[in-house]
Amino acid sequence: MKYTIDAATMEERKKRAAKIIALLHKLYPEAHVSLNARTPWELLVAVVLSAQCTDKKVNEVTATLFKKYKTFESYLRARPADLEREIRPTGFYKNKAKNILAAARMVAKTFHGEVPQTMEALVAIPGVGRKTANIILESAYGIVEGIAVDTHVRRLARLWGLTYENDPEKIEQDLMVLVPRKAWRGLSLRIIAYGREYCPAKAHDHAQCPVSKLKV
Repeated sequence: MKYTIDAATMEERKKRAAKIIALLHKLYPEAHVSLNARTPWELLVAVVLSAQCTDKKVNEVTATLFKKYKTFESYLRARPADLEREIRPTGFYKNKAKNILAAARMVAKTFHGEVPQTMEALVAIPGVGRKTANIILESAYGIVEGIAVDTHVRRLARLWGLTYENDPEKIEQDLMVLVPRKAWRGLSLRIIAYGREYCPAKAHDHAQCPVSKLKV
């Protein structure tokens, strides 16, 4: 069932969002992606590997991976079995390797070896959805087209009453309505940092979380 929001409720949610954003800025004045990468292509690879995997584990894997595959062109020559072996610790390694190699071929053929800088082009690449595209655009190119929704953002946006949706793209649309465009930059990174430090998915006392203490 599709829910509807009246004007008064929308205004209340916008005020709540504004207070939460102000707190997140205070807690995390500097927001940076925690995945290690030297180039937009390496960032794309790292974000693909981060699906159902911690950033810490991804960084451990890419520390070796990026030494073996030093250039974008090296992925075009990579054998699937070799890449699978390198990325196995991140989980779902067969599908991730398949997407990375397919992405490399498309970037080479369609975008002349350069990771594109538009949402439309990025989401056409195998293994790249809006979350990955948003991260690449913001972190690699400084372009803000939306709000990346990962598991932390999905969970906390629902917990805070900013959305009732489950689908990441619908959650992103809700957040883009509630949050002024100037505040989109770094928002997902701050929410992720907050989730890791104060409000993890495991059972805990939510009353002790900073956002719970806000009068919203």
